Amino acid sequence: MSVHAVLEEDSTLAVAAAPPRRRMFYGWVMLPIAMTGLIATAPGQTFGISVFTEEIRGSLGLSHSRLAAAYMLGSLLAALPITYVGLLMDRFGLRAMLAAATVLFGGACLAMSQVAGWASLLAVFFLLRLLGPGSLSFLSGNTLAFWFHRRLGMVEGIRHVGMAAAIGVVPGVHLWLMHSLGWRGAYVALGVGVWAVMLPLILFLFRNRPEDVGQSLDGLPPDLERATQEAGFSGMDSFTLGEALRTGAFWSVVAGSALFGLIHTGVFFSLVPIFQSRGLSDADAVGAISSFAVSLAAMHLIGGFLSDRWPERFLLALGLVLLALGMLLLCRMNAAWIGHAGGVAMGLGQGLYFGASHPLWARYFGRLHLGKIRGVLMTSNVAASSLGPLLIGLSRDAFGNYELILVGFMLLPLPVAACALSATAPKKLRRLGDDSE
Repeated sequence: MSVHAVLEEDSTLAVAAAPPRRRMFYGWVMLPIAMTGLIATAPGQTFGISVFTEEIRGSLGLSHSRLAAAYMLGSLLAALPITYVGLLMDRFGLRAMLAAATVLFGGACLAMSQVAGWASLLAVFFLLRLLGPGSLSFLSGNTLAFWFHRRLGMVEGIRHVGMAAAIGVVPGVHLWLMHSLGWRGAYVALGVGVWAVMLPLILFLFRNRPEDVGQSLDGLPPDLERATQEAGFSGMDSFTLGEALRTGAFWSVVAGSALFGLIHTGVFFSLVPIFQSRGLSDADAVGAISSFAVSLAAMHLIGGFLSDRWPERFLLALGLVLLALGMLLLCRMNAAWIGHAGGVAMGLGQGLYFGASHPLWARYFGRLHLGKIRGVLMTSNVAASSLGPLLIGLSRDAFGNYELILVGFMLLPLPVAACALSATAPKKLRRLGDDSE
């Protein structure tokens, strides 16, 4: 019997058996902490850094290509150690790793205020990308899987609404800080802000697992928690990294996630010149980003809700088709409203895909080796995102326009969507002696 069936059949009994003054489920405390951890990565995200790029370039006397090269190389190098961060998470726990990542990421923001040339900028880009969008995002993204199963899609959707809101708000905040303090002073303020917000939450409120506060997954009573484990969700049924790598579902979802990183990072890094090449303004490009953020926030909630009820593979495929539609609209863009529609399609596609894929990892592969498994995913995502701006720039230099690369970005999601339709939950095939990692 599936865990969903067990939970449905026993939910009434669980409520009846619960003590009259049962403690609130602590997982609802963890949700805003995980959301805050994701938002705190903004100083290292592309949408956060892009506000400062022209000021940084002018201050350091760099060309556009040298600045882009530093960002690409820093992002690419940052992708390599993230799998190891997952291994450390499995060994030392989320709380210790989140504290370490927060301290180091705040320090990287302070280091950004001291860069003096291309080499030091490359080093700081590496640290910002590794510790923010890499480690801090990765660790906060694993938090809720240890607390929720039934509502994992819904709570992941809520968590990502915070990030969608940040995409709409953070660039304006960064711009205000830059005008008030200069770009160097702005990064000092951001680093101190990360420490001031995140460290108290981690030290005083964060807990690794429900067992640490005498609770269980989904806040279930002990009898129902045992039924959940008997339905196939005990630690013994978790996949090791090696076993996950031998499943088609793993690679199908990794490919789709990496494709979103590749295409979205490339397009947003060059969105203003793409709009200008069609006779549209900077304001039109910023408006398209706002349309993207609003649709992303809405679809994160809807996608998370649907992933608790519908097969994930259909949602993954539809998300990739919407990504292709967004690229088609950018290819055909000759008016501002078409650019806005493209932003909406991209936001809907990303919200639906990641609303389905985030809870999928724990549901398909278990929680015992989740750090290492999602570490491979995060490595591929960061590496792919580092290539997007480079591909856009090379195409523009070679052909004098963005037509060919946008057509390529439109076609790439379609075969990956077809593969996603086959991404069913893998069966556990553990051989004798193959239970260690």
